[in-house]
Amino acid sequence: MMQTVHVALGERAYDVHIGAGLIAQAGAQVAPLLRRPKLWIVTETNVAALHLDALQDGLRQAGLMSEALILPAGEGTKSWPYLIQVVEWLLAEKVERRDVVIAFGGGVIGDLVGFACAILRRGVRFVQLPTSLLAQVDSSVGGKTGINTAHGKNLVGAFHQPSLVLADIDVLGTLAPRDFLAGYGEVVKYGLLGDAGFFDWLEQNGPALAGGDAGLRAEAVRHSVQMKADIVVRDETEQGDRALLNLGHTFGHALEAATGYSDRLLHGEGVAIGCALAFALSARLGLCAQEEPSRVRAHLSKMKMKLDLSDIAGDLPDTDGLLALMGQDKKVVDGQLRFILARGIGQAFVAADVPRDVVRDVLHDALGVRS
Repeated sequence: MMQTVHVALGERAYDVHIGAGLIAQAGAQVAPLLRRPKLWIVTETNVAALHLDALQDGLRQAGLMSEALILPAGEGTKSWPYLIQVVEWLLAEKVERRDVVIAFGGGVIGDLVGFACAILRRGVRFVQLPTSLLAQVDSSVGGKTGINTAHGKNLVGAFHQPSLVLADIDVLGTLAPRDFLAGYGEVVKYGLLGDAGFFDWLEQNGPALAGGDAGLRAEAVRHSVQMKADIVVRDETEQGDRALLNLGHTFGHALEAATGYSDRLLHGEGVAIGCALAFALSARLGLCAQEEPSRVRAHLSKMKMKLDLSDIAGDLPDTDGLLALMGQDKKVVDGQLRFILARGIGQAFVAADVPRDVVRDVLHDALGVRS
């Protein structure tokens, strides 16, 4: 059965459909949005090889034509050169403001294509068709779009809400185990930031969910999307509550920058390590009991996920080098780092007055595990 989460943003409201077989049904789902029977698909090589034919066949069965642009896979695609390529291709295709572009891929494609649509003709509509767990539970919902630069992650972008999101649970079965678990890092984040009951549920069901149980996967995606939708409706442009969704990201983004946005560390892996560090920092500051970070680490370990800096291949910067990378984070205000900390599992909050020396101590200890 298809489940629907409504993102109630007034004139920019849209639905997130979650269920099996949605790639094949995409034509019927998207058709009501169209002014003319044609769509433009931007995807990447891995997704195209597995799923592009099925998507285009489904569109044809609904009487819709489509053209596709296939980009290289990987975080490096979320950059200036490929943003220019997407925009120029859409212009060459004479895509109009009332047309619809499909972002068909994981978070890289969703963020890149969403940003291209935000700036093309000052706003072209787009549909998110996320193919990774990470994209289904996080990046496809909420309208954050953007690219990375040499200075850091997601530092250039715009808020541009999709017109529809189609999360096909079947696609998750084609993910490599590492990619699935990276997405699971974002699922765990929702329990940690605001729903202790959901974290309890994940402790019980996480292994079966990772093992392929479709019903559990659908429920994990639905619950995560509902939590994100509720937060986005309260705070669309991250002036308050939405910052909670960045739990683990201040550490994680610095680690991604330190590894050159390469396959050494996937985004969701950085988030998982960052959540463990955020709880370690919270305990160091006396905000939560030591049992809380221990419980977080125990679950990540049970799921066979990365949770320590020693799990990252290759060299990392020293403590001061990582602190410098964290200083480029979007959450910096007046030169001061803001962290998402926790008083316990499900009790996250934004903190703007974290002593830098305590952060340094946590990083120093974490790096010491590598030696």
